[in-house]
Amino acid sequence: MALPLAESDEPNRYQIQLYHRVATQVDLTGKGVLEVSCGHGGGASYLMRTHGPASYIGLDLNPIGLDFCRKKHQLPGLDFIEGNAEELPFPDQSFDVVINIEASHCYPRFARFLDEVARVLRPGGHFLYADVRRRQEIAKWEALLRGAPMRLIAERFINEEVARGIEKIYPLLLFKTARVKASLGFALWVFLYRRLLNEEVSYRMYCFAKDVKE
Repeated sequence: MALPLAESDEPNRYQIQLYHRVATQVDLTGKGVLEVSCGHGGGASYLMRTHGPASYIGLDLNPIGLDFCRKKHQLPGLDFIEGNAEELPFPDQSFDVVINIEASHCYPRFARFLDEVARVLRPGGHFLYADVRRRQEIAKWEALLRGAPMRLIAERFINEEVARGIEKIYPLLLFKTARVKASLGFALWVFLYRRLLNEEVSYRMYCFAKDVKE
């Protein structure tokens, strides 16, 4: 059954469904949430409106994108902060949940990012994560995740689900103007879709926990 969405969220259904799937691995109600690399904030807005966290901070390195977030997504408890994923500007044990979606492949020091996630999580907190890697990068990705200072709770391969999501928005893309069809964004959708189908890339979703020390 399709995820019920407000009319204003429908244009972003593909991205919102991914956020929903990743974030609902744990209950966000009443939690303090950090999203690292929040982009234009649509996912943060959706989760804040529908999943009841006590607070939600979207962090990103792009000040222009953050200005957009602050103007577009004005909700109680939702804030946007400039910062580096590899040097999170927060004290130890600041959050119950850290979310990171479709961004970590851009980080030069992925292992450093994982260390930072563990540092800012409270004991008993969770890291909810989804990203993609090319076939030749998977072994290194898996090794770095195994070495993360958190315990793996769940791993799911979601190539087929992401491909189906692209298929649903693909007809809309086809009806765009020739100018849009020729755009970089359209080309990237097609590029990703083809590589998902032939498994040149692996798309995965994870849940990690920071255990309470006895």
